Amino acid sequence: MAIKLIVGLGNLGKDYQLHRHNVGFWFCDNLAHLYTGVFKTTPKFCGEVAQINISGKSICLLKPNTYVNASGRSIQSVAKFYQINTNEILLVHDELDINPGVAKIKFSGGHGGHNGLRDTISVLKSKDFYRLRIGIGRPSDKSRVSDFVLHAPSKSELALIQNALSDALNVITQIITGDIESAMQILHTQ
Repeated sequence: MAIKLIVGLGNLGKDYQLHRHNVGFWFCDNLAHLYTGVFKTTPKFCGEVAQINISGKSICLLKPNTYVNASGRSIQSVAKFYQINTNEILLVHDELDINPGVAKIKFSGGHGGHNGLRDTISVLKSKDFYRLRIGIGRPSDKSRVSDFVLHAPSKSELALIQNALSDALNVITQIITGDIESAMQILHTQ
């Protein structure tokens, strides 16, 4: 199945742009830059939308402006408008259970405590979408998770996260054209 919608999870606004929780936005910004897409605020989609073309395929990029925890409504509005099935959606998000520097792709599954995934699954009434999980690591103290995701990574962590984003961008053609197995093999063996 080819991907038609790529959603980056994050929180809009200057106060949040450098936070770990915004790696989904970072990915979409990099992708838009690579393929000369320009984000435009689109109120009916509760977010910023850009159209890009990869390997002859038109792809919609979305950065919801509803904050991470309420991303589902924005995603649903774009998917409904463009008649995109859930299995044609790639959600890009921060992942506590993966170390910085690592990006992994998976299809379906639970939310793993990620409120953006929880809301998306609830609103779409489906967990059957692709996820590009960008590792940010986890704080040693579980009670510090929300504080951790809402802060900028250290310089060394940021360099690792940027490497993971680059690795993921390098397999975007395979992802878009539906050759997910190949993309997974490349990403998961690095």
